[in-house]
Amino acid sequence: MRFAKNKLDSSELLYLYRSILLPRRIEEKMLKLLRQGQISKWFSGIGQEAIAVGVAEALKENEYILPLHRNLGVFSSRNIPLYRLFAQWQGKASGFTKGRDRSFHFGTQEHHIVGMISHLGPQLGIACGIALSDKLARQKKICAVFTGEGGTSEGDFHEALNLASVWKLPVLFCIENNGYGLSTPSKEQFAVTDLINRAPGYAMEAHIIDGNNILKVYQEIKALAKSMRQNPRPVLVEFKTFRQRGHEEASGVAYVPKALQEKWKAKDPVVNYENYLLETGVLTQADKINITKEINTAIQQDWEKAKVEPTIEGYVTKELNDVYQETDNVSFEKYNSTTEMRFVDALQLGLDQAFEEHPQLILMGQDIGAYGGVFKISEGLMEKYGKGRVRNTPLCESAVISCAYGYALTGKKAVVEMQFADFVSTGFTAVVNLLAKSYYRWGQTADIVLRMPCGGGVNAGPFHSQSNEAWFTTVPGLKVVYPAFPEEAKSLLLAAVADPNPVLFFEHKKLYRTLSGPVSDEAVLQPFGKAICRNEGTALTIVTYGLGVHWALDAVEQFPPDQIEVIDLNTLVPWDRETVFASVRKTNRVLLLQEDSQFGGYMGEIAAQIAEDCFEQLDAPVGRLGALDTPIPFAAALEANYMPEKRLLEKIEKVLAY
Repeated sequence: MRFAKNKLDSSELLYLYRSILLPRRIEEKMLKLLRQGQISKWFSGIGQEAIAVGVAEALKENEYILPLHRNLGVFSSRNIPLYRLFAQWQGKASGFTKGRDRSFHFGTQEHHIVGMISHLGPQLGIACGIALSDKLARQKKICAVFTGEGGTSEGDFHEALNLASVWKLPVLFCIENNGYGLSTPSKEQFAVTDLINRAPGYAMEAHIIDGNNILKVYQEIKALAKSMRQNPRPVLVEFKTFRQRGHEEASGVAYVPKALQEKWKAKDPVVNYENYLLETGVLTQADKINITKEINTAIQQDWEKAKVEPTIEGYVTKELNDVYQETDNVSFEKYNSTTEMRFVDALQLGLDQAFEEHPQLILMGQDIGAYGGVFKISEGLMEKYGKGRVRNTPLCESAVISCAYGYALTGKKAVVEMQFADFVSTGFTAVVNLLAKSYYRWGQTADIVLRMPCGGGVNAGPFHSQSNEAWFTTVPGLKVVYPAFPEEAKSLLLAAVADPNPVLFFEHKKLYRTLSGPVSDEAVLQPFGKAICRNEGTALTIVTYGLGVHWALDAVEQFPPDQIEVIDLNTLVPWDRETVFASVRKTNRVLLLQEDSQFGGYMGEIAAQIAEDCFEQLDAPVGRLGALDTPIPFAAALEANYMPEKRLLEKIEKVLAY
């Protein structure tokens, strides 16, 4: 291995030596502790330290890095207190996730590190969001994100590189090509020899760097970073390297040919660099002994500090309180004037007022720019607020949702429009594993609203008509909103943007242009979890939301006045159990109505809670009514047969007659 110090002086060379030796010595300590059962799992980066250390040292301290589970050198190079790292790996309170996650599944804003999730791919999109934030703020920064050669097989890799290329985002995409994805060799992962061969497809600059040569990594990345700050653009870098141990310790390396192991062992990045420094006289044997002793002493001292920390204990209240970031108490505001407008116009007004209220808010989605979105809700907003804030995106839901998260990590807000709620399935991992778990895992809010045009009644078929709120109401960490009237559409949308937690905002397409009502002219916010009684009654409570509210109100007219009470939930998570329980205890009968297929739907959980809390006040079994347990069909007659509306009167009569 050939080293070239170029303009680096002895102090810089020794600094890099300390930096690369530290993670190696930490790992050797952790492997001993793993065998002793003092830590539960370990993903070894031995053999790859030069990449993590070289990249981290080449970047500025205020530039974000998104590492993987084999990038201990990123964390150690950012001067994170070692005892906190050790506490993290033991699940102690002074770690970074309060014992809620392990190893390197954490981030720290203080050190500008965003940790990975096991699904790997979404972090590439996160880097795009961070870089977008910096670019819009005209800050000359870059963002570095790591992936392995196996991770390049994921769709998120393509989506993120394409997005970064189209938007010219200063993202340094770092591929650690160590030859194996767990045990699967590269030749079974992809057909190209070098992964940078993919770069021309994105019109992207690309480089191959010897990932075992600390000086090459440090100097070439430093030069690239300087260039990218001056000329913002994405760059793909493939580091050729090898991991000397298994994917994780339990895996072993029996699947690796011994000759290949020996070849790469001879290229050990720490040993080779150390020998180079000794040969050139930059490092003496005495220096080596002293530096090693200092590092070992620091590791042992911090390990003892973490070791004596008490085992973390679980408390129900504390755990539940950390699922969502607390929000300011939003109260109903009185407004002075209203304007009659359609549901769709109320949403557009809400977005407009949100843009005014939050100067750094961005809106992203397909065709939302000059075209105004397929439902024209964003029409005129790009002209008013500019292409920087109203951003057309490629067809890549996963990367865009991850990008929104990255943007939010910088303290800003993002709204993402799903062209149809159905299409969120291609971004499902980003929603339920990234956004939902973020605050609980490492105290980082995901200040994002996903707008979800949903629902049937417009003959759009199985892929454009689903009412898929139940996909998300069971996932702790997400808030779910589903308004039924124009005023709530606007005021709840404003509340969703103001809320620091991830919010899925369902908008029923059939209501867009068929329903009008008075809408406050002021930017009024309505709190979540406050149901509205749309019609008072004494004999039966109907609980519903969205289009179901209008079905219920139409059905009420077929019965004597004041007989049926209609409760509009508005928000499904959190939901207003107090209002619902009070109504059920008054009428003693309840019918739960949803547009979604009945089996496994949202109202099943509400039924269980009513049965548990209001059983003694019920004069009839809890009634439920949903759509047929089939996909939603296209033909008008089939769709009408699918919907629960045609069976509503019969169901009401059945519950009343019990």
